[in-house]
Amino acid sequence: MKEKEHESTYPKVTTWDVVKEYWKSAKFHWLLGASVLVGVVVSNLAQNIIAPLYYKEFFDALAGSDPSLVLTGTVLVSILFSILGLNIISWVGYRLSGFSQNFFFVRVGHRLVEHAFTRLVDHSHSFFSNNFSGSLVQKVNRYNRSFGRLFDRLSGDIVPLFIKITAATIVLYYVKPVIAGVVLIWIVVFVMLSYSLARVKLKYDILAARADSKLTGTIADSISNHNSIQQFTGTAEEMRLLDISSRHYYRTMLKRWNIGSTIDSVQAVLALAIEFFIFYFGIKYWQAGALSLGTFVLIQAYVISIGGSLWNFSRVVRDLYEATADAKEMVEIIKLPHDIRDFPRAIKLKVPHGKIEFKNVSFTFGKNEQNKPVFTNLSISIKAGEKVALIGSSGAGKSTFVKLLLRLHDIKDGEILIDGQNIADVTQESLRENISLVPQDPALFHRSLMENIRYGKRDATDDEVIEVSKLAHCDIFIRDFPQKYETFVGERGIKLSGGERQRVAIARALLKNAPILILDEATSSLDSHSESLIQDALNTLMKGKTTLVIAHRLSTIRKMDRIIVLGKDGVLEEGSHDELIRAHGTYARLWNLQAGGFADKSIEDMLEEE
Repeated sequence: MKEKEHESTYPKVTTWDVVKEYWKSAKFHWLLGASVLVGVVVSNLAQNIIAPLYYKEFFDALAGSDPSLVLTGTVLVSILFSILGLNIISWVGYRLSGFSQNFFFVRVGHRLVEHAFTRLVDHSHSFFSNNFSGSLVQKVNRYNRSFGRLFDRLSGDIVPLFIKITAATIVLYYVKPVIAGVVLIWIVVFVMLSYSLARVKLKYDILAARADSKLTGTIADSISNHNSIQQFTGTAEEMRLLDISSRHYYRTMLKRWNIGSTIDSVQAVLALAIEFFIFYFGIKYWQAGALSLGTFVLIQAYVISIGGSLWNFSRVVRDLYEATADAKEMVEIIKLPHDIRDFPRAIKLKVPHGKIEFKNVSFTFGKNEQNKPVFTNLSISIKAGEKVALIGSSGAGKSTFVKLLLRLHDIKDGEILIDGQNIADVTQESLRENISLVPQDPALFHRSLMENIRYGKRDATDDEVIEVSKLAHCDIFIRDFPQKYETFVGERGIKLSGGERQRVAIARALLKNAPILILDEATSSLDSHSESLIQDALNTLMKGKTTLVIAHRLSTIRKMDRIIVLGKDGVLEEGSHDELIRAHGTYARLWNLQAGGFADKSIEDMLEEE
């Protein structure tokens, strides 16, 4: 599958890499994070360490005094109020921690999503060709949620456990060193076993995260192509593919769950063991008069508190590994170098004229030297303001030519120049700002028509949008919608017909008004009437611009200044329509075929038939 092909290019990512990526966003809000930890420390010291000392005094006073004495009652009430005060301090600490954590998660989460999206969206055309969009969305979401899980476990479990173990061990050492030693040994054994088993489970956590992404991608791919499924009665085939992904996912999950159950079983045995030994030693010391009732309560309170946290510790470790595994998939993408990068000293492209030059350009898809090259030493020059059409058979490189001009791929050798500036030396943003593209099958955002057209010039007024819509003859069908320009077009513009989508794309290009224009058969989805209407808009759009037309029908390019015929070995011939007709070459043969009744056939089809 395509994700698996690309997966091998990802860099190795460690837990420390995940932490560093999270810190890049969290460091801007470190004060909120510190407030969370301070609240956790204060509340746990007050409630779980200091309060049990007062309970010790309470039970010692209760066990060794006459209940009828006023002094005893006063002491007990005083201790009770001290415990109440500690609980209030603990409550304040928890509230400080809770509210600080809410703000912390919101602000850091916002930065994480922005950072992940920025790194993701700047990856190359090839990257998105090799990854399911559904899986990428899932990875961004899991990356964001994983931070919340990790920090929540740190502040809610790891820090409190560290406080309990450290402070309780110190207190127990001064009360009964032997008891402190037994508890400490038990803690070490418990932690080591939990950690070791959690490490074993990590492998399956990572596999499960990837299996989840694969399952999500499979479902998303099928749903986004539901029309094809219905048209080709492919439900059974899609169910077969889903069954493969689903079985793999749940087999991996079963292994995770079984290891989790094993960890729970080991912990239960250790919990029973400490309960037995604490009571055993407690009874022995109590019989010898070396342990008071209050001290026994203190020890038991500490053991119960630490035991509860340790029981959760294995789950915490597992959750930390699961969250880390979820985050690693996105961190791999974040750390993956962009295929297409601006040089450190890249400048902004300036296009005063619009001359385009391909000088000895060689290009091959992928890094495999055995792949067949698309272009070898291709040289083409397009004058400023010239209108040039590219035609050729499938695989001749028409679309690749456009992608290289837009720098969606980097060339192997040669240069691509715009007004004498190498496009490899300018910023990608400035390059694409100066080029308008009207694709054959334009994809729109699931936003309003006004927003989709305005995407060509984000600061355009409503009047400017409406003006170009009229020029592109979009206004004709937009006015028929109940919500007019506020009508949402559906995912990728599915609510519009192919011709309506193309008209919206033309309006967007008119609004952008870039000096270089690329038309990838911009009228291919239009009927004859609509095409004749839009041809005027295209003529207006092309005025004063260097125009490159990817042609699939000869009828659309007769008036071009120059026509370039591409073949498997580069440029076969070039010239105006009349020049190429007189040359009696490939173009002339294609023209005669169309004139002979094959007008509806595409150039690619006719070349294949030749």
